[in-house]
Amino acid sequence: MSSTPRQFSHHQAARSMVPMLVGLFGPSGSGKTYSALRLATGIQRISGGEIFFIDTEADRSLHYAPKAGEEPDPAKGKFLFNHVPFGMPFSPLDYLGAIKYCVGQGAKTIVVDSMSHEHEGPGGVLEWHQAEVDRMAGGDERKAERVKMNAWATPKAARRRLINTILQLKLNAIFCFRAKEKLKIIPGKSPQALGWMPIAGEEFLYEMTINALLYPGSKGVPTWQPEFPGEKQMLKLPRQFHMLFSEPEPLSEDIGAALAEWARGDDTDHFAQRVAAINSATDMDGLESLLASITECRDRRLVTPDQFNELRQVYGARVKALKEQPERTPGEEG
Repeated sequence: MSSTPRQFSHHQAARSMVPMLVGLFGPSGSGKTYSALRLATGIQRISGGEIFFIDTEADRSLHYAPKAGEEPDPAKGKFLFNHVPFGMPFSPLDYLGAIKYCVGQGAKTIVVDSMSHEHEGPGGVLEWHQAEVDRMAGGDERKAERVKMNAWATPKAARRRLINTILQLKLNAIFCFRAKEKLKIIPGKSPQALGWMPIAGEEFLYEMTINALLYPGSKGVPTWQPEFPGEKQMLKLPRQFHMLFSEPEPLSEDIGAALAEWARGDDTDHFAQRVAAINSATDMDGLESLLASITECRDRRLVTPDQFNELRQVYGARVKALKEQPERTPGEEG
């Protein structure tokens, strides 16, 4: 450790591109894979580059790839992406190697399905921990109990290295987590239902920009107000995204694009911007040219449904005001 004092510098803070890390958790059949590809395709609209899909699920993602010679068509569930098969072992360092490989190949957006193998799959953190217990205890069962806490050091350090590297890469990534129903055992009381809980280390979920819960049969529509305490704890929806998810709709390309715009630093108040533009229009031609922009705000979820309705009212009021203006005669000065 150096005794030389470190040198520091400073500059005025300015909003810039940040990584967009999306966590999707739910049981089989909830639409995680399909939703992840829709979001990734939308993110690609804004961020460019290629989508890489790290597939631990026996090539399940290929269900959504076009056939050889067939054009991709997201509307038909056929997406353009690079497929990276990923089999056991599933240690954090193996995941890190797969992610670094994708980045080295030019990936701008990565989907990992499933990230749960890092926790409980062959070679994952739980299995690694047990191997450390066995190594440290040397077959002594009583010693095994004593070393369980210390045995977490190596696998947890590897997970932390994985997380820290992802954060440094400034990469857009979507992580799919399996989920299972869990109970909390309370001595002397009935077990408490926690709901669908992601199979993952909690520290990984905490680093996500957003965490969405997909219920069985949800068809990709996230639940933001679940009933069970465990589900509530794992959800993450920062205030800046409340408007984007104000209506119960499937995760989509438009939502992915909106998330990517926020990630690159676009904090525009689109509602206020359109209201000002409408009220500034001086003739019907100029006003009508704003219609496409107003519709785009609705389609890309840049405004809430209530704000869209208010924009329509402001637009109608401006139409009335312009039509009631007295016509000017040629040569009349304004």
